[in-house]
Amino acid sequence: MSGDTNAHAEANELGEFLKARRAGITAAEAGLPDTGARRRVKGLRREEVALLVSISTDYYTRLEQGRRQASAPVLEALARVLRLGAEERAYLFELAGKETGRPRRQGAQRPKPQLRRLLAELTHTPALILGRRLDILDWNPMAAALLTDFSALPEKHRNYVRLIFLDPAMKSLHAEWENTARSTVAMLRREAGRHPEDERTAQLVGELSLRSDAFRRWWADHRVASLSRGSKTLRHPLAGELELDWSALTGADDPDQHLVTWTAEPGTPAHDGLRILASWTAAEDRSGTDTRTPPAPGH
Repeated sequence: MSGDTNAHAEANELGEFLKARRAGITAAEAGLPDTGARRRVKGLRREEVALLVSISTDYYTRLEQGRRQASAPVLEALARVLRLGAEERAYLFELAGKETGRPRRQGAQRPKPQLRRLLAELTHTPALILGRRLDILDWNPMAAALLTDFSALPEKHRNYVRLIFLDPAMKSLHAEWENTARSTVAMLRREAGRHPEDERTAQLVGELSLRSDAFRRWWADHRVASLSRGSKTLRHPLAGELELDWSALTGADDPDQHLVTWTAEPGTPAHDGLRILASWTAAEDRSGTDTRTPPAPGH
């Protein structure tokens, strides 16, 4: 019974994804002639997508409704017509069940020893290990000092997406919170596509949809992104404004675990700020205290 439920959920998600993507493509962008007639729908109509993909309208309609499976050539054509990027194309194929070797049951994750050893070596660089659905599996003192006291959170609440949307301190920390939040939603959407049967992902999405209007709205956009690299500006109470680059190293033996680091260009104010943060963290370690939240400037 659970297998049927999972298959229905994947088919429904595939249909919603296709609807969202065709709504974002204009007739002109698709190379269709302008007839001058007023369009009643945003983006491409079903019959237009079917025409461009060279399939029947009935076939495409059934595909969106979850009543028909798509072949790999049809998926390739859809990716081309809907102008999908590499991440979106991979997501499309995963939703259609064309990726092989995907585990059907997800056990509890534990950080890989190799990543933990590497994490321990990064004494001057904020770093943490993210798992499925962007769960926070482990972190170093610099990451706790930069972001939040992860040890004070219940284990089930140690999730990066959850913190971005539900923790007011994390919202004020990010100077461009909306950009960060949108990209985080896109990363979670990518995770959901890779593991559509994961119940904890569904629970997380359900909770955030109920508690955050912004999350619910951006989740409906069906944007996808991978956890790779980027930049962000943080307003830190001790280190000041930090313009940081972040990058993710994916475990070679476990693609569901990522070591994420935050760095700054040497000689910049952000680099100096991280050095201040490292000095504060080292002083805390020497004092034997377990405090992970830096004091306000002047304290």
